[in-house]
Amino acid sequence: MNTLSTSTLAALEEMLQNTARPAPPDFLPIQLIGNNGVSQTIGHLNPEFISYLQETLGSNPIDLVSMGPDQLNITLGRPRELSESLYQLAQRMRLGGFIPGWRNEDFAWLDQHGHKYFRLERAAFRTFGFRSMATHINGYTQKNTLWLGRRSETKPTDPGKLDNIAAGGITADETPWVSARRELWEEAGVPAKFADEIEPVGRIHMRRPIPGRGFHDELLYIYDLELADNFVPTNHDGEVSGFIEISLAEAAARILADEFTSDAAFVTADFILRRTK
Repeated sequence: MNTLSTSTLAALEEMLQNTARPAPPDFLPIQLIGNNGVSQTIGHLNPEFISYLQETLGSNPIDLVSMGPDQLNITLGRPRELSESLYQLAQRMRLGGFIPGWRNEDFAWLDQHGHKYFRLERAAFRTFGFRSMATHINGYTQKNTLWLGRRSETKPTDPGKLDNIAAGGITADETPWVSARRELWEEAGVPAKFADEIEPVGRIHMRRPIPGRGFHDELLYIYDLELADNFVPTNHDGEVSGFIEISLAEAAARILADEFTSDAAFVTADFILRRTK
């Protein structure tokens, strides 16, 4: 399986046109209200979570957080104060069973100018539909093959699915570049001197509801890295169960067979289309 048909390429192109889906109409918007009274939507809440949230906020209020008739309001405060209030909110939701896979690791929420407004447990970002960031690296060879990792069966999200050679969330104190190099070592054993060769190639905005969970809103920072033909990835953090090296055609077939995580499917499809033009 070494050739990519016109229909396969068309299917990948069509898929890439649907990376950012709107929140379902019954999801409750979360509004960040600025000091000037102007608000912006920064998240969306699954309707299954609303009654619990109304009850807990009604009996035990949290500073800077309030429940409106048709939205959850977050009043802008200093980053530390806002982070503390949102952490209280997240802990309540965790106790209610609405935030699985708590990681004790923070993500940051940034506005369109790159300013950091708050930091919060990463597992809470999907529950509230807050926009997070991640890096994904396409590891390829001169033979036009791709190295892919298979996620550990113990991962809280997408266990056993195919992923890029390295991928992961950008923590609150990282840049995309730093995150990409870290993930390459932790997930695939790529030494720093080789990881320095990553090429930034673009960004994909992913938005989609997660059944039974929340709303996934994430900016994927994409890098390409050419690997030596004799390089074999080795996982160091226990999050990858193994690796496969496959042709672009086989990767496309596995994407269309739904063997990838959603994010990695889009990133890999983008790589295939760029390499075949």
